[in-house]
Amino acid sequence: MKEQRKHLVGVVVSDKMDKTVVVEVARTTRHPLYGKVMTEKKKYMAHDEENACKLGDQVEIIEWRPISRRKRWAVMQVLERAE
Repeated sequence: MKEQRKHLVGVVVSDKMDKTVVVEVARTTRHPLYGKVMTEKKKYMAHDEENACKLGDQVEIIEWRPISRRKRWAVMQVLERAE
């Protein structure tokens, strides 16, 4: 059976590196005791081979083999361009 790779959608918060972007993924969860809806954010470094992503773009990233010490994700596609 073939395993499925994880897909995440987030916003590019940094594109200063060569062939690498930092993508911030926001998730909403409920507080276990008080029930308040909270936004949890996490940053992932993703491989961008063509340097196509710019600051503010909404992108889909996919789990990938380790490319460097902190990069384990790759940009699958740009969903929405920043203005």
